[in-house]
Amino acid sequence: MDNTRVNRRARIALAVAAGTVLTAVVAQIPAGAAATPAADHRATAASVTRHSSISVGAFDDTYYKDAIGKTGQALKDSLHRIISTTQTGKLTYSQVWDALKDTDQDPANSANVILLYTGRSQSKDAHGGNPDDWNREHVWAKSHGDFGTATGPGTDIHHLRPADVSVNSARGDKDFDKGGTEVGEAPGNYTDGDSFEPRDAVKGDVARMILYMAVRYDGGDGFADLEPNDQVGNGSQPHIGRLSVLKQWSKQDPPDSFEQRRNQVIFDKYQHNRNPFIDHPEWVDAIW
Repeated sequence: MDNTRVNRRARIALAVAAGTVLTAVVAQIPAGAAATPAADHRATAASVTRHSSISVGAFDDTYYKDAIGKTGQALKDSLHRIISTTQTGKLTYSQVWDALKDTDQDPANSANVILLYTGRSQSKDAHGGNPDDWNREHVWAKSHGDFGTATGPGTDIHHLRPADVSVNSARGDKDFDKGGTEVGEAPGNYTDGDSFEPRDAVKGDVARMILYMAVRYDGGDGFADLEPNDQVGNGSQPHIGRLSVLKQWSKQDPPDSFEQRRNQVIFDKYQHNRNPFIDHPEWVDAIW
């Protein structure tokens, strides 16, 4: 763990000890509002607490009312009902382009988006199929469950992110795990024959997107029952791993202002449902 993260957590501990109430300020920002400017969307995390309690309680009396106090399968089932019944907005695959321009906007430059694996700020218009363009990365690889790009899991923007075309290709449909050879175009990311490790700054993002998908899609709406497991090489099975590593990553990289704003924009303007593991990261361990 780097010193910056240690220092952040030390400051948070002092604030809690003093009885400071951390409120979900970021979660209440209007969807169109700009976040704190940053060249890399994690660069200003020192000025915004990364501790999970920043969003705890923001929607507990309303959105999450039926889930509070539950654990295990009961919690998972309750969250599934909540996030599936409130997903009243569903996008086509072509509509995903414009949605990502909004959800992943660079806080420092409203004309750009932040690419997931590289962290590069790039023009919203520079998307397509060329090597340095950005495209729509399915963090839960669409081949894992063979759901394609039809409206449903294939267009659910809670797990779709802008990514450099060639880096996206390097990730392919690999499971997530530690290790491998560093990706030349995306330092800090590693890959081998059957797995991909994202850079430290988005490890938690990746974990929480995967776990959202596992709760949202349980086989009851015509799509496969998506479930994480603790292995790699899952192929076309509706599984993705490694769960033990994803749980570590969620703790290592708690939600920050960029991820929280993204969750709020999706809730306010597009799908009208939330990723519960951004609002309550402790629910990862409560379920798995």
